[in-house]
Amino acid sequence: MAKFATTADRDAVEAEMPYEQRDVPDTIYKLLTRTRERHADRPAISFQLLSDPRSKARTLTWNDLHERVTETANLFRSLGVGPKDVVAYLLPNTAETPVVLLAGATAGIVNPINPLLEPEQIASILRETGAKVLVTLKPFPKSDIAQKAAEAVAQAPGVKTVLQVDLRGYLSGLKRLAIPFLRPKMTTTNQAKYLDFEAAASAQRHNRLTFDEPEGDRVAAYFHTGGTTGTPKVAQHKQSGMIYNGWLGSEMLFTHRDVLMCPLPMFHVFAAYPVLMSCVASGAQLVMPTPAGYRGEGVFDNFWKLLERWQATFLITVPTAIAALMQRPVDADVSSLRTAISGSAPLPVELYNRFRAATGVEISEGYGLTEATCLVSCNPVDGMKKVGSVGLPLPYSHVRILRRTPEGFHECATDEIGEICVASPGVFEGSTYTEADKNHELFAEDRFLRTGDLGRIDPDGYLWITGRAKDLIIRGGHNIDPAMIEDALLSHPQVAFVGAIGQPDSFAGELPCAYVELVAGATADVSELMAHARDHIPERAAIPKHVEILPELPKTAVGKIFKPDLRKLAIKRVYDEAITRAGLAAEVCEVVDDRKRGLVAHLARKGDLDEERLADCLGQFTRPWEWK
Repeated sequence: MAKFATTADRDAVEAEMPYEQRDVPDTIYKLLTRTRERHADRPAISFQLLSDPRSKARTLTWNDLHERVTETANLFRSLGVGPKDVVAYLLPNTAETPVVLLAGATAGIVNPINPLLEPEQIASILRETGAKVLVTLKPFPKSDIAQKAAEAVAQAPGVKTVLQVDLRGYLSGLKRLAIPFLRPKMTTTNQAKYLDFEAAASAQRHNRLTFDEPEGDRVAAYFHTGGTTGTPKVAQHKQSGMIYNGWLGSEMLFTHRDVLMCPLPMFHVFAAYPVLMSCVASGAQLVMPTPAGYRGEGVFDNFWKLLERWQATFLITVPTAIAALMQRPVDADVSSLRTAISGSAPLPVELYNRFRAATGVEISEGYGLTEATCLVSCNPVDGMKKVGSVGLPLPYSHVRILRRTPEGFHECATDEIGEICVASPGVFEGSTYTEADKNHELFAEDRFLRTGDLGRIDPDGYLWITGRAKDLIIRGGHNIDPAMIEDALLSHPQVAFVGAIGQPDSFAGELPCAYVELVAGATADVSELMAHARDHIPERAAIPKHVEILPELPKTAVGKIFKPDLRKLAIKRVYDEAITRAGLAAEVCEVVDDRKRGLVAHLARKGDLDEERLADCLGQFTRPWEWK
């Protein structure tokens, strides 16, 4: 494993040879085969259905995993999946999920889908990718995934086969016996043929592929992205980019002796590439606690004991999960833990300090994005960590900070803020998205992916993210970074999560506002938080004009604050206040996300109404509205 503690270490790795000359298998299946040959009997994947540290768990060795992937890839090929055909999966975390991901990318193109989406969104992704096969759950108590899948498939006529994974096998005793009586009844009225995943895969050969893998690089995965914007796009990933992530993990971070605790969902690139592909390349063990990961029942309460059970050396996490963990005492031996790796969203300094004080372990914050097949940079595990930065760009990842001008792209100076642009083996130049229109103006100089993130590179070469270009709060032409507001409020000891956005304003266009979720048992009120904001936000224009405490902030499956929902709350509140002040008989009944117009307020009448006065009232705001 190469040393990665400084920029000089990274440069030394790059100087050894071009990445194309590295001894890296050219397909995912060959990478898995090489690891099976080196570590056949060592644990590869571990999963437990329940969060109790003593509950039943299943572990696959590297030999087991290779056999499961082989038979599953053969199954997909028998169902008509070729190199350009799509296998989608709508699954929580199970031992089968990484099997399907690896096998789908071997037989064709794998398309993970977030089970938290609504059936209409799932169907839209299935149609966009042209999926032939869908792998999902068999109906199971306390889960609606099977039902969502059936509704989605009815709207996606291209799906010909649905393979169902049964979670019953992870239970024992009375719980296992009770499942047939508790299983939700479901009738399917769509065009697909339904098969039991385990039975269908087990009927295939498990010791060799029954088909020849295509030569050369190819697209092997479609990942939908929407993050905090609310409108998913489909990014396409080549095998070379997926393998590059695995190579980085094995070269810079992990060995076959490591155990990675990963409660993040396997439909997200963070879990799929820096975690799973790094394990496939290095032979490290991947542990997944409960299907819902951090969202699983009892996971946070049992978390430290779960770390002790599995003797985890690395914790894969996100800031919102760290904040939740810091509300619970460290009640187990976590001395096996070397480092926590955090991504997905910026890590507040205060949260870093709380975690280190509680565990004695440091957090290495990293940066990646779906469009770049994930990894871009990371704070070195064994080197200097600059808290709040996302570390050093990784080997063969060329990061530039650019500012667009009428004359073209301008290279920013050290510590000057601009757009983060990336070229790496993970960037699919010119073809990031499946929809060609969405690639328009996505690249600087036809090579560097424009991430949409604002950032700077400091004199030591560390990358700092300062915000999202589209998340900037623009108050009368003055740009305000929401992170400034969020960091200030997070420094209050009773605050767990903060989402700062721009609320509509008739004069300034936008004014900063903040939504807050408090820690359990907190007593802080809005006036206290406003006073804290005034004392801790250095920029007067950034002090929020409205602070609101919610029981829980909306979050994505990987723990990002879901700002579209906060913007909807703000639009409804501001528009309703304006309508009430004008004495008009109407109200905002909902705010919807229109694909072309963005967020649109839907209004309902409450009586006789002067529509001209209403148009004048709401015409002072920039966001559109219409009658429901």
